[in-house]
Amino acid sequence: MKEIDLNQSVQQMVTTYPETAQIMYELGFKSILEPGMLKTAGRYMTLVKGAKMKKIPMETIKAAFAANGFILKGA
Repeated sequence: MKEIDLNQSVQQMVTTYPETAQIMYELGFKSILEPGMLKTAGRYMTLVKGAKMKKIPMETIKAAFAANGFILKGA
């Protein structure tokens, strides 16, 4: 399984693992696929901050990432 540090920015995460953008989109982070989003908000936004903003439970996010071969660290 691949590890993702929850303290890193969404931009860093998607740059390292491009497939995470689609996982996030399917979870409800629809704007993740918009052009320029990673270069603006993605630079400072973390998965935890985004989950709070979108009111998506971290357990739901952990399960989706685990189903795609990822372990979330720092939660």
